[in-house]
Amino acid sequence: MSGGGLIGGDAEAEVRAAAANLVAAFGAHDTDRYFAAFAEDATFLFPAEPRFLATRAEYEERWRAWEADGFRVLDCRTSDTDVRLVGEGMALLTHRVRTRLRVKGAGEPAEQGAGKAAGEEEELRERETVVFRRAPDGRWLVIHEHLSPEP
Repeated sequence: MSGGGLIGGDAEAEVRAAAANLVAAFGAHDTDRYFAAFAEDATFLFPAEPRFLATRAEYEERWRAWEADGFRVLDCRTSDTDVRLVGEGMALLTHRVRTRLRVKGAGEPAEQGAGKAAGEEEELRERETVVFRRAPDGRWLVIHEHLSPEP
């Protein structure tokens, strides 16, 4: 266990593997694999998104709008990962996230600042909390994601 995590070895390894898959899919801009890591009822809070996204479908809709305006994930790396068991079949993962994106000015992802030129690259440094729930088929799926800027 890292960082004082309070989860058993097998479950911790499974959650870490699920998180690694999520990050790899995001970093590769593999939207099918990325969104498959979320439960349908997953919720999302992003730093500059004006509203709480209450379902995976809402997030997918926002993502498509960002893509239509030139958004693309180029790379994603994480560090300082901590995994903790939270009740039966639930886990809390926290980590630092460094993401490299291609962005465009208007309509860009909420995580981006305004005024970016089309095709400009940006690197974000954030902290993230991800809540996982074990699905009936045994997979660990994300049920909540909360990003905040790194201080």
